[in-house]
Amino acid sequence: MKHKTIIEPFRIKAVEPIHFSTKEERSSYLNDVNFNLFGLNSEQVTIDLLTDSGTSAMSSQQWAALMEADESYAGSKSWIRLKKIIKKMTGFSYIFPTHQGRAAEYLLFSIIGGKGKTFLSNTFFDTTRANVEASGAKAIDCPVTKNNLQDYEKHFMGNMDLEVLEKQLKNKIAGVILTVTNNSVGGQPVSLSNAIQVKALCRAYDVPLYLDACRIAENAYFVKHFEPNFINYSAAEIALQFCRLSDGVLMSAKKDGLVNMGGFFATDNKRLNNYFRDRLILKEGYVSYGGMSGRDLEAMATGLEEVFDEDYLQYRMASTNYLGMGLKKIGVPVLYPTGGHAVYVDAQALYPHIPPEEFPGQVLACELYRFGGIRSCEIGSVMFGHYNTKKQFVPAAQELLRLALPRRVYTMSHLDYVIETFEFLKLNAPKTVGLRMTHRARQMPHFTATFKKVIED
Repeated sequence: MKHKTIIEPFRIKAVEPIHFSTKEERSSYLNDVNFNLFGLNSEQVTIDLLTDSGTSAMSSQQWAALMEADESYAGSKSWIRLKKIIKKMTGFSYIFPTHQGRAAEYLLFSIIGGKGKTFLSNTFFDTTRANVEASGAKAIDCPVTKNNLQDYEKHFMGNMDLEVLEKQLKNKIAGVILTVTNNSVGGQPVSLSNAIQVKALCRAYDVPLYLDACRIAENAYFVKHFEPNFINYSAAEIALQFCRLSDGVLMSAKKDGLVNMGGFFATDNKRLNNYFRDRLILKEGYVSYGGMSGRDLEAMATGLEEVFDEDYLQYRMASTNYLGMGLKKIGVPVLYPTGGHAVYVDAQALYPHIPPEEFPGQVLACELYRFGGIRSCEIGSVMFGHYNTKKQFVPAAQELLRLALPRRVYTMSHLDYVIETFEFLKLNAPKTVGLRMTHRARQMPHFTATFKKVIED
């Protein structure tokens, strides 16, 4: 007998109390932080879906591993264990721990980036783009469109557009970064077939390919279940194939490493190894700890093993799909099929009367918090809008709200609460007003931007 209900593949061993506030209190909190939810204190939040990065609940095995941690400055046994697990996962021999993924990005692009260079991606995430541009280089997105997908690839909207990629590769390109899953286009996965073709094009034009693997286990699950040629492979075997197509792997372990802090870069390129080692020692710490404690190394090692468990991955994908389907059933416009780590709501479709320059995604984030104490993240013109050379505002391609699910943290009843909150939002949508940005940082403005209502209450 096979049950239809997919339950959490764990028992809850420790609990953290949730603080409940009133709608009036939350309205006051929003005013205090100028309508930027990054400014809220965590105790002011009931359900926190701001990010899945560093917000995982660690397992009993991870907590036990902390007691075995070796805090030696150089060559600790915790580092030896982590290095062995990463080598098995990626196939690479040169491995560098970092305190998180963006540190690895910074170090890599300080080496391979530079003024006049151009990098391509299926879609750059905000920190990756910022680190590319901080080096003086240019970042160009090459996301796939529905018109270019075969029927089975409907689950792989994170793919690279191969025609656009080849056209760009005819120019002088410094590198290609393939992000799995593709966070900025709805957490959509990349097919292994697409990755193989991307590698073939990179090889033909002698351009290095790097893999952003922060959600590689989730991506591997989609490949195993929706890409016919790989149904008999395990998630770990599929992940290894992705890694071996690349010239180097970046990972924020705060996602699919199931830890609260950590990341790494891995490669077989000896020259890159030498440059990366020297910069790592200067910026992060010695090569066997990279800015992390032995406890961090142990937790990451265990997490990188646990994340490929098939029962865990089935539950993880079922949870995301449950939220997406629940919202879809009540008429909330979501990107579908859902990705791995998050559900993305089309804020522009929910608020057609709010123009992009009044940030419908940020409005929705604030309304979701005001009605239910739920913190989320705008993925739209706050994050990706920009000003052109004529000082005209250019909005993002889509106005989205991301509901990122922390791993092993919330149960289905929490997700039911989120769905119920959206029912209230829908009723209030026609009279919801936009926001005006009062402060915008030059890079990654969503972290520190401030707003006020277009029409005050």
